[in-house]
Amino acid sequence: MALRIWASSTANALKLSSSASKSHLSPAFSISRCFSSVLEGLKYANSHEWVKHEGSVATIGITDHAQDHLGEVVFVELPEENSSVSKEKSFGAVESVKATSEILSPISGEVIEVNTKLTESPGLINSSPYEDGWMIKIKPSSPAELEALMGPKEYTKFCEDEDAAH
Repeated sequence: MALRIWASSTANALKLSSSASKSHLSPAFSISRCFSSVLEGLKYANSHEWVKHEGSVATIGITDHAQDHLGEVVFVELPEENSSVSKEKSFGAVESVKATSEILSPISGEVIEVNTKLTESPGLINSSPYEDGWMIKIKPSSPAELEALMGPKEYTKFCEDEDAAH
């Protein structure tokens, strides 16, 4: 275990990341800065949520950067299926050992699926924020809202600037 922690710390310090794909949400590679990853193929909100748009479905979760700042997630509150979410409005909350934070929807739409695994295993947000830790899937009501979100390079710079200001 100690060796695994050392290896992980060393990889993070050297800004190394794995490109192994575990699911359809994993793109071919990621941009890694400090201790968090920003994935290609996703869009990002300045409130630290990500969106993966595939066909008529958009999957939403919180970024690796956000979960890293929150610490260990112990509880997640999510909306009901068939409810509506609105851009930049709260659709739930994440409670960690450090704080409780609202989750803002980066786009508007109808919730078509909720990740019920998070009820029993909220730590999936920490261990797999872009894969097993996704929160909701929606049918976007205004797909043009996606264009206003940041790409990976813009989000990486946004996080670096935000962290430098603190």
